[in-house]
Amino acid sequence: MHSIILTLLIFIPVMGAISIVALRSFRSKDSSHVDSRLIALITTGLQLILSLWLYANFDSSVSISESPFTTQVPWIPSFNIEYFLGVDGLSMPMVLLTALLSFLCILCSWNINKQPMGYFSLFLLLDAGMMGVFLSLDFFLFYIFWEVMLLPMYFLIGIWGGPLRIYAAIKFFLYTLFGSVFMLLAMIALYFYSEPNTFNLITLIQTASSIDAVVWGFNVKYLIWIGLFIGFAIKVPVFPFHTWLPLAHVEAPTAISVILAGVLLKMGTYGLLRISYPLLPGEVTSFAMILAVLGVVNILWGAVNAIAQIDMKKMIAYSSVSHMGYVLLGMASVVSTSTSGAQAGLNGAVMQMFNHGTITAMLFMLVGVLYDQAHHRWIVFPDDYKDKELAGKLGFGGIGTKMPVFTAFVAFAFFAGLGLPALSGFISEAMCFIGGFSAFRTITVIGTLGILLNAVYFLRAYARVFLGPFNEKYSNLADINFREVGMILPLAIITLVLGVYPKPLISMISTSVNGIIDIIQKVL
Repeated sequence: MHSIILTLLIFIPVMGAISIVALRSFRSKDSSHVDSRLIALITTGLQLILSLWLYANFDSSVSISESPFTTQVPWIPSFNIEYFLGVDGLSMPMVLLTALLSFLCILCSWNINKQPMGYFSLFLLLDAGMMGVFLSLDFFLFYIFWEVMLLPMYFLIGIWGGPLRIYAAIKFFLYTLFGSVFMLLAMIALYFYSEPNTFNLITLIQTASSIDAVVWGFNVKYLIWIGLFIGFAIKVPVFPFHTWLPLAHVEAPTAISVILAGVLLKMGTYGLLRISYPLLPGEVTSFAMILAVLGVVNILWGAVNAIAQIDMKKMIAYSSVSHMGYVLLGMASVVSTSTSGAQAGLNGAVMQMFNHGTITAMLFMLVGVLYDQAHHRWIVFPDDYKDKELAGKLGFGGIGTKMPVFTAFVAFAFFAGLGLPALSGFISEAMCFIGGFSAFRTITVIGTLGILLNAVYFLRAYARVFLGPFNEKYSNLADINFREVGMILPLAIITLVLGVYPKPLISMISTSVNGIIDIIQKVL
């Protein structure tokens, strides 16, 4: 079981997608919706159970090379390409997050009526690609899974998205593909300049530091770092590569927005930590200041843009840009001369990757619940617009009295998003600031302004939509139902538990984080 579980985590969704397509020919058109969503729910449910079993039997103190949860067999021997999978404290939280959100997103997509067979089969292929990225320990395999995600996401946005879905899908595809070209060049350079020639990430950690070549007057390792950084930065997204994200979020279906913010953004920072940091520690120390500055720019730029939005979904999209800035700041603190500061910063960064995934998933799901009934997401007051009649039709106002349970969930998610103490976002953001302050004091102080700006856009949106006089135009709104509660409640529980008792997550990641810190500290 130990040797096959990682393969099952990746390929169970693939088998589910094949089953959906195969059963379509044996069922009537009217029943294809039910068949597709049930198969997708069972498939992602099995994947979630396997990921929980993996977590229950996972020993975070064991290095990945000694872990029983590895699969390593030759794939293309003539080029030293292996089917090499493994899990450690860095990837385990992402495996759990991917499995959980994939399962909940099937519930979130339960009412999809447009070509359900295509939707659910593509979603399962996307799920397989995401899981493959987090489990791959061969760079060639990692790159394949990274690219596998492009096509399903392109079609999921381009077919099931909003009015500008085709433009949003093309923009997402081109941005990601542009970054992938640089990643491919960096991967090939690592292969040819390392000795022996290999894509094995464990071996490359030991050999990449010995690369000593110059091309076009530049050190090859520095060029490799830049190539990898561009590829991963676009996915995060790091300013100024962020412009694809808000449009993709606004046009994507709710479940795809959840996956975009909850999982796909984390792949950028995961790639930096899994590949760039241990392979190129010298370049990390040279680039740390720039990474910290970019992190603070993300925090402030994303927050300021979020304040300016009148669409709740776009506001949350820009808030994701802002909150990923905390991850970048925590990652930059790895060069701190204080070991405790470096540990706090990098632990906070990895925790923020997980915590932001659960919180932003809640936010997008809740906005989707409201949109399904009202068919818009506007945050407007009549007094803000010259056309009072139009603003009155678009503005919600006071729906807290009509949807009290839904309003309570939104308040919880908004407070988690702005980093309220006793909720998981506070713990991870505080640790990122502790680490950042130990390494880049002035930059971090500026970055703390993001806390205030976060409160502005969340509280503003809450007041305009849920408080004040009730707009009778929305008297037909119904409160959140049991299926929707089932989507939100697990994420709310995780957010609360990890906010009060973060030890399980810290214990899971600390050994892997300390290993990265040790590699970086040796070159300082």
